[in-house]
Amino acid sequence: MRNSKVNMVEAGKRLRELRGIKTRTGVSRETGIPLSSLEAYEWGTREPSAHVKQKLADYYGVPVSEIFLPLTTT
Repeated sequence: MRNSKVNMVEAGKRLRELRGIKTRTGVSRETGIPLSSLEAYEWGTREPSAHVKQKLADYYGVPVSEIFLPLTTT
């Protein structure tokens, strides 16, 4: 999978929606993703590597493209 630029503000919003009532701490513990990194992804201040994108998609049971949509230009 190629690590292309994505709209991290929108991806972060989708990550927060997918997390639902779970805590960030719980997701961090269950995925092995550091809490500080998970917070940065959810708030759109950092883009995860392709490996971490796949790990999050697998954890939430959705395709990577459902979370991390590429930037589009109009």
